[in-house]
Amino acid sequence: MCGVFGIFGHPEAANMAYLGLHALQHRGQEACGIVSTDGERLYSHRAMGRVQAAFDPQALTSLHGDRAIGHVRYSTAGGSHLKNAQPIGVDWARGSLAVAHNGNLTNFEALRDRLEARGSIFQTVADTESVLHLIALSQVEDPEGRIADALGQLEGAYSILFLDERRLIAARDPLGIRPLCLGIIEHDDRTGYVIASEPTAFDLIGARLVRDVLPGELIIIDEGGMRSSFPFRRAERKMCLFEYVYFARPDSILEGANVYEVRKALGRRLAVEQPLPPGEGEAVVVPVPDSGVPAAIGFAGQSGLPFEMGLIRSHYVGRTFIEPQQSIRHFGVRLKLNPNRAAIEGKRVIVVDDSIVRGTTSRKIVKMIRDAGAREVHVRISSPPTRWPCYYGIDTPTRAELIASTHDLQEISQYLTADSVGYLSLEGLVNGVRSVEAPARVGTPGGSTPPGPDSYCHACFSGSYPVPFTPSSPPRHLRMLP
Repeated sequence: MCGVFGIFGHPEAANMAYLGLHALQHRGQEACGIVSTDGERLYSHRAMGRVQAAFDPQALTSLHGDRAIGHVRYSTAGGSHLKNAQPIGVDWARGSLAVAHNGNLTNFEALRDRLEARGSIFQTVADTESVLHLIALSQVEDPEGRIADALGQLEGAYSILFLDERRLIAARDPLGIRPLCLGIIEHDDRTGYVIASEPTAFDLIGARLVRDVLPGELIIIDEGGMRSSFPFRRAERKMCLFEYVYFARPDSILEGANVYEVRKALGRRLAVEQPLPPGEGEAVVVPVPDSGVPAAIGFAGQSGLPFEMGLIRSHYVGRTFIEPQQSIRHFGVRLKLNPNRAAIEGKRVIVVDDSIVRGTTSRKIVKMIRDAGAREVHVRISSPPTRWPCYYGIDTPTRAELIASTHDLQEISQYLTADSVGYLSLEGLVNGVRSVEAPARVGTPGGSTPPGPDSYCHACFSGSYPVPFTPSSPPRHLRMLP
């Protein structure tokens, strides 16, 4: 999971990109970068770490021009090194070109082998670089056609931005697995365009959401304005369900649906499907903050039980799931959460979280709550069991490391030391998302027909992959922009 941001037609493009990336920081904390242009050349700054630390006033001042693209990264294909940070930029025979990509290319290994056989030399181990080589080798004459030709050879998930000296180009794969949104920004008497992984990036800079970039859509923005086309094979949309469950910020709107309202709806369905077992004593609903809060609100409202902040989060620690090192992920539980004894002591506690991956974090949370005096601890998860890895841009573990792929419900409960464990069903998840998304999509571009039950990617829950996966291996090593 990464975040991309693009802006065209604003005199402070680099500053706007910086703010947009700050709003997308939850999508990647490992590296970040911005490439800008003044119409003559491209300017680049990339660094490891988070946006606020990576960009100082001097770095932003060096990024000239009224158009820019940016990226926040955590690694899926390619390791945690500066050379793999994005946007990746190159100088080539037709000028300069930079690319920022969210997703994962499932045919990367086959593409790399074919490109290397034709003489391409790779400088990074990121699958995104292969797109630049495909563009350089394309026989199509016009720049937009070359990009469409290259993207037509990709398989997997991509929400992707390109920037050259004249234009900003955005594209979303034909299945629409990863989100991408289009907005406009007003400055003086000029209207500019913005594109981002989530519309929360628009709010911070005063831009307005227009719509989602549609699956299979190619958008070109230049001095003449904006135009779009659909050059790829049409397919049924397969939006990632885990975006709604965990990844997107709760104040985002994806495919017309407010993520916060979706998560509350999932909590209400969870309360119906997995209610608290009968027992003695006062019961409270406690979220695992922050991502479990909306679902816990929905669960509490549906079940008529009080909602309590039984776990207090330190906001000086990042989202542990996307930290690059496993050791940090485990240690982060103690750094991030502390039980609120006054809210849970002597009570039957229903702990609501968005997912269980390995189970190590959930086990520590259950232990913390018990140590704080809870009478019972019942774990409720607002998504189905995660049994399969994701190959479309999320760094989930192998099947052997996913607790739900190797343990049944009783074994998971025993491992967590919980009194009970309950998951939302896949049907409940799909219907929960549809209940919020479908009404909102009616009347939007390309959205007059409400999404069907099969218009989502749920491979991590079901093992049903919309795009075949070809295992990729790191490549060996266009002149890269500094």
